This record gives sequence, C-alpha cells and structure tokens, in this order.
Amino acid sequence: MNMSYEQMVELASSGLVAAGIGEKAAFETAQFLSLAELDGLASHGLARVSQYAGHAKNGRIELAPKIKVRPFKTSAALVDACDGLAFPALRFATDLSVNLASKTGVGLVAVTNSHHFGVAGHYAEAAARAGYISLLFGNTPAAMPMVGGSKAMFGTNPLAAAFPVQGHEPLVIDMSLSAVARGKLLVAAKKGESIPEGWALTADGKPTTDPQEGLKGLMVPLGGDKGALLALIVELLVVGLSGSRFSYEADSFFDAKGNRPRIGQLLLTIDPGLSGGNVFAGRMRDFLKELSADSGTRIPGERRFKQRASGFKGGVNVSEVVVGEIQTGIRQSWSNS
Repeated sequence: MNMSYEQMVELASSGLVAAGIGEKAAFETAQFLSLAELDGLASHGLARVSQYAGHAKNGRIELAPKIKVRPFKTSAALVDACDGLAFPALRFATDLSVNLASKTGVGLVAVTNSHHFGVAGHYAEAAARAGYISLLFGNTPAAMPMVGGSKAMFGTNPLAAAFPVQGHEPLVIDMSLSAVARGKLLVAAKKGESIPEGWALTADGKPTTDPQEGLKGLMVPLGGDKGALLALIVELLVVGLSGSRFSYEADSFFDAKGNRPRIGQLLLTIDPGLSGGNVFAGRMRDFLKELSADSGTRIPGERRFKQRASGFKGGVNVSEVVVGEIQTGIRQSWSNS
C-alpha cells in the first residue's frame, strides 16, 4: 500500500494513541517510525506500532512520562526517559548533547529507563546536520551469547556514527552488532516469509530459517567473536554510564507481556573544531574525494538519503499486513470506548 510520509505519521500516531499512549509521545514516535519507512528500513518502521501498543496495554511502558534531566559537571548529563517510549527522550537527549558540545566542545548524554529507540542513525544524523560529530550506542534485550557461550547475554546493541560534510549530506554509519537487525525477523514473521540461514539460531542453538524460531532463540553476532566483543563494549559503556538494566535483565521487545525494559543509550557529540578553523571540513572533503574516485564505492548513508528523497516525493509501499494490524487496533479502541 503506497503511503505518503504524512499518511504514515497519522496512521502510526493514531494507532499509538488508541493504545493509550499520550498524544505528544505518539506523534514524535510516529515521525521517527515513518522516517524509517522512507529510508527503506521497514524493520524499524510502522511494524513497531502494534508492538509498542502491546507494551502499552500490558504496562510495559509509561503512557505519558515527563522526562527528567540530571546535569553532571560541565559537559555531561543523565536523561531519565521514565519508562516511556524512547523517541521523545532520545530527541531531547540529542538536542542536549549538541547544546553541551557547543559550549564545552564535547557533550556526553546518557539515557536511562528507556525503551526501543528505532534507527540509531537518525539521532546521529541530526547532530551531524548541526555541524557536529556524533556517536550513539544502545543496548537491547538479550539476544546474543558471549564468545563460547550459548546463553543470551547482551542485545544486538546498535551503534551509529555521523560526520558532517560541508555542503553535502552527512556521512552516516549505522549498524546493529548481530548479522542483521532483529527487526528484520519481525517483518519476515508478519509476512509469513522465511529468513536466510546465518541470521539466527533456535533456542537450542541450531541454525534456522524460521523467523518465529529465531525471535525465540539467538541472533548470530556480526563477524563472529569480534561482533560479540563489540556488543560487550557497548553493553558495558551504556549500562555503566546510564545505570540502566543489562540486556539479560530486560524482557524481549517481541513479547507483549513482560517487565519494563529500562535499557539505556549513550550519546557522544563532538565539536570538530579541535584541530582549528576548517581543518576537519577540509580533511573530510579530501577523504571523500579519494573514496569517490574508487568506482563502485558507496558512501555510508548515501543510499538511505536517496530513498528518503524519493519517498517524500512519491510515497513508499507499506506492508498491508502492518497497516491492517494498526487499523484493527484503532477499531478495537473505538468499540471499547
């Protein structure tokens, strides 16, 4: 089903409000989910509306939280998402980190008592568009084992980095530390499709092409042991600085019932003027010129921005199964009111 950005925001927002989520949080969340659809990242798009609605109905999130902030020294702060949806808190934390970096050169903001935060690159991109280097790390409910282990200890633990490019779109690197984002299994499960072998394992550690079994089991780390160790670094940084829950303490996002995840995120925003004047901009320009001279090279973020521009003009195709789920939730809300 082809939908414009505005139509997606309206549908997603209505679906979240129907589940009892406050209008402001629902609208801001819908904006990010719709942006993910424009970027071609359906695993972090409208497919999440029914998931979040299930969490709302089962008390896994606070419906209308008031974000709290605790400053720490001159260039760091802790943002408490207060068990709400993560998007409003991450938007606030990104703005705060940029503000701190503009004053002190560096802005470090940890987010605690948080939830699933969508596409990590969206926040880093926003800081880069303001002229800053941005790094973002987050932990997620346990889905991957430690090296040599068979028990889920830490999540797919996404990370993103964005670098401003004078006169051009920023360079954005965005990845989870599993072989693929776990949300891709969610999309495949909703469509009744299989997944490639090598994406996930069953609960007893066997390779599977069934996304439902993969969601119940383990994700395969990106690059084997190295991916698992990178996920561990993210886990310890995020939890240690935010005081949030470890991944193994948070129940799966893919279950409607469970505890309040209370996971965390960490943003590091840096003023690139350290080397003086326009040195950073010049070095970036030289690097990208050399990189582009290599035929076939793709600049990180480039494809996403092209898809976004195309989506803003002509809309994007959203799964009819996903749209139907959201509409059913809205109708049920009406009949119960």
